[in-house]
Amino acid sequence: MFDKAKQLYQLQKEARDVQKELKSTEIEVKSNNGAVTVIFSGDQHIKSVDIDEGWLSTDKKRELEQEIVKVVGEAINRSQAVAAEKTKKLMGDMGLNIPGM
Repeated sequence: MFDKAKQLYQLQKEARDVQKELKSTEIEVKSNNGAVTVIFSGDQHIKSVDIDEGWLSTDKKRELEQEIVKVVGEAINRSQAVAAEKTKKLMGDMGLNIPGM
């Protein structure tokens, strides 16, 4: 019983370490045309959005909106991939075999 508790404590510690690492990981994604740059954390929070000033006009509004959607979507995908990679070992240690992880 003591070994199981010790193992659980170790897994909890590893999970906290992974959470800290994800929080400090930054994923930067730029649009192809350079109009938009977003930075996400590994725990999937937006840290910053930068829009090139040349794109801040009403005649480029629709295109800029589309670029923001694309870049944010890509940043979410990348942050999810980073999180999956970093948690893969932890899931294996817990005996969980989840497809896609």
